Amino acid sequence: MVQGMSSVSPAIQTAARSPDLTPRDWLEAGQSLLRRGGLKALKLRPLAEELRVSTGSFYHHFKDFDDYQGQLARYFAEDQVTDLIDALERATSDPIARIRLLGQTVRRRGASRLAIAMRAWAESDARARAAVERHDELMLDFLARSLTQAGFTRHEAEVRAYGLITLGLSKVHAPHLDMASLFDSLLDIMIARAAA
Repeated sequence: MVQGMSSVSPAIQTAARSPDLTPRDWLEAGQSLLRRGGLKALKLRPLAEELRVSTGSFYHHFKDFDDYQGQLARYFAEDQVTDLIDALERATSDPIARIRLLGQTVRRRGASRLAIAMRAWAESDARARAAVERHDELMLDFLARSLTQAGFTRHEAEVRAYGLITLGLSKVHAPHLDMASLFDSLLDIMIARAAA
């Protein structure tokens, strides 16, 4: 920190930070708001507060809020998912280990809450609906390919992939189950035949 910076007013400090922000920073902040409060939380002022910048800096990256929402939907559907799948495939050649790693990553990032918020948004916005459909297509294909590599037929793999996605989106209250390990337990059940 530059000496004497603490004496600079907060408005000047935040204005100085905005050029460092990228569109991706704004998209990540939007996803954070969606995870915590759903679509009703996705507004310009809370976005700027999340990033500790003025609302004016938003317009350095986006034409308007409608443009931002369209980019936010595309980000959920494309770059974020393909980057994750690429990282999982680089991490290990073991298809079941890749799926386990996906489950750990989803839990760590709170991705299920984001997916639920995106699905709620998709009820009223065609861009969000297309994004959810594309996201699901990519994730189901990744899971099915991994399960096929583990020894299942494509049909068996697709059914199991759908079951795993559905678990990630469920809001079931099951106090007698260890929710932190439920994905791994279900995966163990689903792959039992391939391992036998």
